[in-house]
Amino acid sequence: MRYRILGTVEVSAHGRPVVVARPQRRALLALLLLNANRAVSPDAAAEALWGPAAPKTARAQVHSAVYALRAQLRDAGCEVSIPWSAGGYTIHVEPGELDAARFASHLTQAKGHLVGRRFADAASAARAGLRLWRGEPLGDARGAFVPAAREHLHERRRATLETLAEAELAIGNDIEVLSELAPMMDEYPLHEAFCGLLMRALHRAGRTAEALDRFRRLRAALAEQHGLDPGPVLTGLEGAILRGELAPAAPAPAAPEVEVPAQLPPDVYGFSGRATEIARLDALLSAASSHPTAVMIAAVSGIAGIGKTALAVHWAHRTAGAFPDGQLYLNLRGYDQGGAAVSPEDALHGFLDALGVSPHRVPASLDARTGLFRSMLAGRRMLVLLDNARDAEQVRPLLPGAASCAVIVTSRNQLPSLVAAEGAHALFLDVMSDAEARELLARRIGAQRTADRRPLDMIIAGCANLPLALAVVAARAATSSHLSLDSLAADLHAGDARDRLDALAGDDRAVDVREVFSWSYHLLGAEAARLFRLLGLHPGPHVGPHAAASLAGLPANQIRPLLAELATASLATVHDHRRYTTHDLLHVYATELTDKEDADDERRAALRRLLDHYLHTSRAAALRLNPPRDPIALSPPAPGTSLDAPADHDAALGWLTAERPALLAMIRLAVRAGFDTHAWQLAWTLDDFLDRRGHWADQASSQETALAAARSLADLPGQAQAHTSLGRVYQKLARYDDADAHLRQALDIFGQLGDDAGRARAHYNRAQVSERRGRYEEALRHAQAALELCRASGHRLGQANTLSTIGWHHSLLGRHREAVTYCEQALALHQEIGDRHGEAAGWDSLGHAHQHLGRYDDALASYRRALALCRELGDRYNEAGVLTKLGDTQHARGAADAARDAWSQAVAILDELDHPDAEALRPRLAR
Repeated sequence: MRYRILGTVEVSAHGRPVVVARPQRRALLALLLLNANRAVSPDAAAEALWGPAAPKTARAQVHSAVYALRAQLRDAGCEVSIPWSAGGYTIHVEPGELDAARFASHLTQAKGHLVGRRFADAASAARAGLRLWRGEPLGDARGAFVPAAREHLHERRRATLETLAEAELAIGNDIEVLSELAPMMDEYPLHEAFCGLLMRALHRAGRTAEALDRFRRLRAALAEQHGLDPGPVLTGLEGAILRGELAPAAPAPAAPEVEVPAQLPPDVYGFSGRATEIARLDALLSAASSHPTAVMIAAVSGIAGIGKTALAVHWAHRTAGAFPDGQLYLNLRGYDQGGAAVSPEDALHGFLDALGVSPHRVPASLDARTGLFRSMLAGRRMLVLLDNARDAEQVRPLLPGAASCAVIVTSRNQLPSLVAAEGAHALFLDVMSDAEARELLARRIGAQRTADRRPLDMIIAGCANLPLALAVVAARAATSSHLSLDSLAADLHAGDARDRLDALAGDDRAVDVREVFSWSYHLLGAEAARLFRLLGLHPGPHVGPHAAASLAGLPANQIRPLLAELATASLATVHDHRRYTTHDLLHVYATELTDKEDADDERRAALRRLLDHYLHTSRAAALRLNPPRDPIALSPPAPGTSLDAPADHDAALGWLTAERPALLAMIRLAVRAGFDTHAWQLAWTLDDFLDRRGHWADQASSQETALAAARSLADLPGQAQAHTSLGRVYQKLARYDDADAHLRQALDIFGQLGDDAGRARAHYNRAQVSERRGRYEEALRHAQAALELCRASGHRLGQANTLSTIGWHHSLLGRHREAVTYCEQALALHQEIGDRHGEAAGWDSLGHAHQHLGRYDDALASYRRALALCRELGDRYNEAGVLTKLGDTQHARGAADAARDAWSQAVAILDELDHPDAEALRPRLAR
């Protein structure tokens, strides 16, 4: 793929152009490319495209434009996706594919070479960047964001031209500078830096009068247009020329080469990936020039085996030219198994020795050594790489004071105090992407053996994308050519998950994954170490403070410092501001540790507290989500359980959304551990949430597990609940025979229990199944049976729901006036009870009846009430359904634009839910 924005917006795939003709799509593509590999939310895109005057349909138009852009790129054979993630759309661009990114890289290299006095290389890099420009950037893009983005790109171009001119002047290519800068002054007549460079070139070429004339013309233009005088740099240059202090002569000869320290370890052969992190470090180095008194410090942190040293060493070699006075390196051994970390005193002694200080001149005290070290580096351009630091205190005395130097520190500790006090730039290193991992294996093992992606992907999954683990497997494959990748992959997936650490063991402790993890674990305090072990019981993918507190049996306020200790040691990662996660292999290691070091009864008690935390909290969230729902009774939580009851509907929805993966995993874990009651009750708490958010595959899986658990307990109420929920979700999945079979069993069990409310729910859901089959009279009979049972048992919520359903079925049968009567009764009852979900369904059914009676204004009013409620409640699937019917109504009344808007929003939601109903709507939009 090739993307170009330094001119007109262009795309090509495999050398063939892809024409994006629609202006809105082209503008959106340009916006996504300007934010390549970063998510752009629909709201941000709308503001960027339209500014403050964005139409109400802006979000829908963004969704539609993304869908159309995806389709166009796919139809053109482009291997590119624009997925929805992190609350927005992201276009994934590989290194070298986007001209603006390549241009920025050339500029960074040029500036680095200029600082390193490698002037020919600086000029070459600057010219390479300028050759990428084809005209006015974003030339044919239209949108509110374009002027600012265009000016930013122009500013980078001006910086490149300035760097080029400085490099050419240093080389002595005065004629080149004159030919390039003269037209630049016509383009940027008030650019003082260009004027100064041009004055120097003219003066050195013996054209002093022209140099002074350039200054006078700029001064006059500034005064006339802005009432300003030239800055002190330019004014000083004029004075130096007038006083004869700037002699028109060739540049001074280069200083003779001197021996400089070059202590960097060898770069890793076959280094791959990490393009984003390298670009970030390049950007930090480039930006350092805007802070002329501060040392650039980059603190690279991450878990053991993540590749911190490999990245730092590779980047240091890559940028060594920017540090002509040398590169210092030291392994501080902060995490060696023997615990013999290098002291700052010893580290400074080694550095001073490398800088030529004789042993008798090295001071005794730490402060004096630091002072001498900083004095030695003053005025020098040097890179200091401090590898495997234990903490900030070990690093601080080794920091140079000269802004011309740069420091890169690697550590499993995130070094927060170094970030806070010294202004270090934190760079947290995560696992490799699948593409990066494949590249690493291909380079280490050979392209021929890695042509088959199936075993390759199994190896990557078994290594959980951890670079050290991948390197161990690659080394095994490279040194044992008789071993197939299939057999290596099988070793990683054989037996228990904990066997993976055995498969990743080696003779050398430095590359044994288990050993490397242990060096971090043994530095923890006792309480943090216990918490880390118990986290092995949590099925993941992330854990909140209350869940962690329940595992440990501690109050939540005591658990936060322990979680922070794990995060600082990179044994846990902050997932968001409230949750933490551990890498897959670290989780395996923690599980192994808790099995060895914690007693069986302690582990089971911790697991019981964890299950109680999730069960009681999710029950509270379920009832916040649907207050009129009939609750199930729970046993009291075990002592030491920490609960986190959501305060309101929005908090409940947010908690369930964030914890959904963990809750689903807890259901499966409960069955494996013999907590069957927890399993079916947890599934009950999730049922409404999963249904309303469209997670039907998860809903079906959890309820199937719940049914098996309830059967193992011979728990009839639990079985009846699970049968009802399975009938409900199977009809959504179009498995109508299965749905009806489960609902018949639910009716039978509820009958045995004498539970009329339960029987009513089963009939209600059977009505839904019959409706989906097109059997509307049969559906009406089931709904009426449900209504009778609800009235007999005094179940008012059930009455409201079935009245609304009866109205809907009458409408489907063409009896729209009867439908209005039933829907109005249902609405009154829902509003009286305070059931907003039921009220939304009632307004939707009423809108359908009005629509088919030709009362379009009434229909639109009803649909809008339903839509507002669905959005307020986060009911995404039913929101899409209401939008679809609202669009139908608008189309029927001849409002094509409004219909298109509603259908576009519905398609966008259904696409997010990956629901097949979206396909039925696309032809309407196409027409």
